[in-house]
Amino acid sequence: MLRKRFVVAAASAAVGLVALSACSGGTETAAPAVAPAAAVAGAGGNAPAAKGETKVAVAEAGNLGQVLVDKDGFTLYRFDKDSAKPPKSTCDGDCAKAWPPVLAEGEVQIEGVDQALVGELTRADGRKQVTVGGWALYRYAKDAKAGEAKGQGVGSTWYAANVKGGKAGQATKEAEAAPAEKKAEQNADGATKLVASNVDGIGPAIVDQEGFTLYMFTKDKKNKQPTCNGDCAKAWPPVLAEGDVQLEGIDQKLLGTVKRADGTTQVTVGGWAVYRYAKDANAGEANGHGVGGTWFVIEPAGCKSTAPVKNKAAQSGNASEKKEDAPAQSGY
Repeated sequence: MLRKRFVVAAASAAVGLVALSACSGGTETAAPAVAPAAAVAGAGGNAPAAKGETKVAVAEAGNLGQVLVDKDGFTLYRFDKDSAKPPKSTCDGDCAKAWPPVLAEGEVQIEGVDQALVGELTRADGRKQVTVGGWALYRYAKDAKAGEAKGQGVGSTWYAANVKGGKAGQATKEAEAAPAEKKAEQNADGATKLVASNVDGIGPAIVDQEGFTLYMFTKDKKNKQPTCNGDCAKAWPPVLAEGDVQLEGIDQKLLGTVKRADGTTQVTVGGWAVYRYAKDANAGEANGHGVGGTWFVIEPAGCKSTAPVKNKAAQSGNASEKKEDAPAQSGY
């Protein structure tokens, strides 16, 4: 019944667009400009949504790639503190003034987006909000005109939404686009930073200052010397305590350190040593979750994520995966 509220624009093909405090148990930065609204609404015969109706379309946004926009060409965003499973919005009150929700008014026009990904949720005030991939969509009040994306990376929790409802671009793009003096400030003294975030397909997770997902190893023991050394540490680089360790959204009481066999100091959260995974090529990936049945994404509360393991081969350790990741799985 719900899908009857959503209408796919017939001319969409013409534009060439392809279609945290407990375990889960289960500064504003400059951003690239989005392509003008004419590229997604009104061009090539694409009709804009009628007054009082909602439209979700797609536009190119420089190094952010494709982003979702509304009927007026304004960039649409998603909030890491929301959830997609189940779809839930946590932005109300003053938050909703700064980030107005995209409401499902009349028939929702869809252009360049897979209809199966589009849905709606009920907000705390009873109004219906549009979702893509389960993530609630918002505009940003400081985007004064179509084509702006000033909300990208705000608070390390707000990101332009891509065609699947995920985060457009990569967290590292923020640092690349920042002025040199700001980059120097962000990386002063090589300080380590841990951020409470929300990783697609996983849920609550800790990421580093570059947005890369962090992990824990169940063969380690809390507050004890890590057991992942040598080849294992090449596959799973330890997060070292360099400079003052900065936290964002993580309880300071959970932060600790432990000495490694080589004399370096590794960061711990909730007593668990923290690692990155060498096969995560981009920020926001979580390819290490479930590897060997011993490596898991670590949540902001300092416990392992119980999100379903997608790579069953890695979990069971089949021939090809086991051979390649054997040192990582054994911890030696």
